[in-house]
Amino acid sequence: MKNLFSIAFLVLILVSCKSKDEKVTTSDEPNNSNQTIYFGGDILTMEGDQPQYVEAVVSENGKIVFVGTKEEAMSKYKANEVDLSGKTMVPGFVDGHGHFYNVGFARQVANLLPPPDGPCHNVQSVIETMNEWKETDDGKFVFETFGYLIGHGYDDSQLEEKDHPKATDLDKISSEFPVMLIHQSEHLGVLNTKALEMAGYTKDTPDPEGGHIRRNPDGTPNGVLEEKALYNVLFPLLGKATPEYSIRCIKKSQDEYASNGYTTVQDGRTTSDQSKIFRDAANNNLFYLDIVSYPDIDEKGFTMDTAFYGKTFKNHYRVGGVKLTLDGSPQGKTAWLTECYFVNPPGQEGCYKGFPIMDDDKANAYLEEAFKNKWPIICHTNGDAAIDQYINAVSLASKKYPNPDHRSTIIHGQTLRKDQIPHVKELGMYCSLFPMHTFYWGDWHRESVLGEPRASYISPCRDVIDAGINLTSHHDAPVVFPNSMRVLDATVNRVTRTGYILGPDQRITPYEGLKTMTIWGAYQNFEEDSKGSLKEGKIADFVILDKNPIKIDPMEIHDIKIVETVKDGESVYKLN
Repeated sequence: MKNLFSIAFLVLILVSCKSKDEKVTTSDEPNNSNQTIYFGGDILTMEGDQPQYVEAVVSENGKIVFVGTKEEAMSKYKANEVDLSGKTMVPGFVDGHGHFYNVGFARQVANLLPPPDGPCHNVQSVIETMNEWKETDDGKFVFETFGYLIGHGYDDSQLEEKDHPKATDLDKISSEFPVMLIHQSEHLGVLNTKALEMAGYTKDTPDPEGGHIRRNPDGTPNGVLEEKALYNVLFPLLGKATPEYSIRCIKKSQDEYASNGYTTVQDGRTTSDQSKIFRDAANNNLFYLDIVSYPDIDEKGFTMDTAFYGKTFKNHYRVGGVKLTLDGSPQGKTAWLTECYFVNPPGQEGCYKGFPIMDDDKANAYLEEAFKNKWPIICHTNGDAAIDQYINAVSLASKKYPNPDHRSTIIHGQTLRKDQIPHVKELGMYCSLFPMHTFYWGDWHRESVLGEPRASYISPCRDVIDAGINLTSHHDAPVVFPNSMRVLDATVNRVTRTGYILGPDQRITPYEGLKTMTIWGAYQNFEEDSKGSLKEGKIADFVILDKNPIKIDPMEIHDIKIVETVKDGESVYKLN
């Protein structure tokens, strides 16, 4: 594996090396190539409760060595000069939550996303897209690698049928080979008849713990799989990834994150196979962004026995803690609620509330293990019942193994209730919320998932901040693209696809929105001493924007362009 990885790495270097010395504008004859002075625009430090600007920042050998006036910078440092020409510079963005490896995976399989991110608006367009993709070089490469035809991103809430494709639909893509389509939420998927046979899913197959097999009236699987019913097929399949495929995933992922201004990236549910891939990548110096991995504590092959665990990056990679998943997807209607769904999914009768992934005893045991070992933990909890389970587990674990600075984080927290927020604060927990839902699924939440008033309270950023809880806002890529300006826009404006403002009282200011992506993200990662703001001694991670999000009409935030991304003082992305 390592030799193959090394060969693939050398090939990657040849095809993807960047001009890391490119800047916005530079002087013709720099005096010190290790020093760079930035000036001439809005330089927002992200220090303090109110916006603070400085005239100049100087970086040297990957660190910030000066923050202050242009006059003093010019008098003290004779270095490369970068005139921002009126653009805005902020700290590099810190990813609140996403799935780094899966971004590259999703970019190589068929794109089944609905508009505006993809072509699939009904089941027929899903079939046509798959049939076109399987004839492409990517389609052939994926099939050769996995033995499956794979698509990613279909969304029943956006399809004309308002339903999932079924196995019989996928048989029109192939009846000879297995086909798997992954829902945009990544909590559901569909298999064709051949794949169901290979998985051993029949009329007599019981639902796995923490999962559900949707069925035809006669009890046979209809192809749609929820949660662990899907993961029991998907995760072993991903384990078949070759070094070449993994190299391509890592390259595509890093390039996409860098183009969106992210300099620190999260892999928020790392399998044991992906952990091996990341270790090899780090040992071969493949990462140019900082990657923080959270292995899945509930996976059979889970281990924290690695030299990469800790708060120090080794070749831009570290294991930051563990990930626990307690429920599913609200838009997919597998999240675990305390009240009924507004409209039940197919096959469910009465007061359907979704379901837990595990019982309380198992969840409590995992939290106790994390606290005992002082592993930071991030926990997927969308439904308020799952959030209750997590809060209770943190409370029990913290009493048995006290840790005043554990920063246990709620991931997503879509239906976080107002009465839960004080308990989150009291326990010293953090929140990484997902207000991108307001744009992508806000209308669906109102019409089908939650109804009002619950829909307007999804991702209650204003109340979380006002309670004094550290907040980050994320994209959960590849669930949606890691588009930083879309993240900021949704966090600040909460506008749905149809233009409805969902929960106007939960909007926050553009400056607070930037904090969720910079200094507060650094706090979530235990990296506030080295990242998240422009301060002497911190890492020289910068993003240059064509406009200042604080000074323009907030409704224009999503149109802001990332001009350049700088990691450790070197340019890793520049807008063409």
